[in-house]
Amino acid sequence: MGERRGKGTGSVVERSPGTWRVRYQAPSVNGQRKWGSETVRGSRRQAEKLLREKLRLVENKSYVPKTKESVGEFLQSFIDGYGGSNLSPRTLDGYKSYINRYMGKVANLPLQSLTPQIIQEIYSSMGSSGLSNTTILQLHRVLHKAFKIAVEQDKLLRNPCDKVHPPKKQQTELKVWDTSTLEQFLNVAKTSRFYDVYRIAVHTGLRRSELCGLKWEQVDLVNGSLSVTQTLQRVTGRGLVEGQPKTKRSRRSVDLDNTAIESLRTIQGWQLEQKLFLSDVWEDSGYVVTDEVGKPLDANVLTHDFQKIVTCSGLPHMTFHGLRHMTATLLMKAGKNPKVVQELLGHSTIGVTMDTYSHVMPGLQKDAVSALDDMLNPGH
Repeated sequence: MGERRGKGTGSVVERSPGTWRVRYQAPSVNGQRKWGSETVRGSRRQAEKLLREKLRLVENKSYVPKTKESVGEFLQSFIDGYGGSNLSPRTLDGYKSYINRYMGKVANLPLQSLTPQIIQEIYSSMGSSGLSNTTILQLHRVLHKAFKIAVEQDKLLRNPCDKVHPPKKQQTELKVWDTSTLEQFLNVAKTSRFYDVYRIAVHTGLRRSELCGLKWEQVDLVNGSLSVTQTLQRVTGRGLVEGQPKTKRSRRSVDLDNTAIESLRTIQGWQLEQKLFLSDVWEDSGYVVTDEVGKPLDANVLTHDFQKIVTCSGLPHMTFHGLRHMTATLLMKAGKNPKVVQELLGHSTIGVTMDTYSHVMPGLQKDAVSALDDMLNPGH
């Protein structure tokens, strides 16, 4: 069997007719000389072409050692490693869900065989089955992050998601109530134990998980402010879990108006009454929003109570999260600086605020142009 060597850095050996072993010197590890080896079925010319390509990658410091790790195995290690250390429990739960739901068909594929075309086909299949662009984009973000880690770990030469074209984000106008509808809701909600929680939500713009994660030690009723430093969410298999706010910007201080302070004092008074009434049964969890015996509240309980009020009252459909959007929309319509709205809501960037509430902007622009005209042409 013939053998042809490179300049001391590799060789091509015929193992059997039409089968060649390509061996080349790979980058050393901890000073120890390493060799890479691959099998090529075809002509000697094809084997020599592969050898030249491998040597070129080594010379350009772009070589990635061959691994038998599958897509599924890598994604699981990504979840266990990076995910467990860098993602909130709820976000990690979401990553697991997307990977398990949409990557099963390629789980056994060798990681280094994954191509942009394969990922593109997954996205196309998802779209054809009726899934929204938002769902596909979410999966794309998860995979892009995962395969970025694979590149950093020298398991992939490049991120296959870089050459994939996910669908564009669908711009949908958020549907929120007007002030009169909100007033109707609050009138009906007076019979609910969470009436004051709803009022706080509207007057602070806090997320559902931020409300449920709020503790009295983070509330200053004297100076009228609260600090958002943690969340409380239900995580599959783990129950209620304290976590970090969604982004760094989500850790914030929120000024309280008189209505929010009044509602917080009402909740505080109710908890004191419950403590006296229930005695040893009451649990001093320290949370602002609790169940009847003082334990932290599952945010889903709020959602179900909210939807029950909306449905029974015949009000236009809106989710609990819509209260947060109402806060922002009302402030934007009142002419408040978008930067202030961003800080109140804890958006990661001003761009998120502007994109989310762009439907409010046309009216603001018209008001601004009219104000400019009045300033430049007084008496016109």
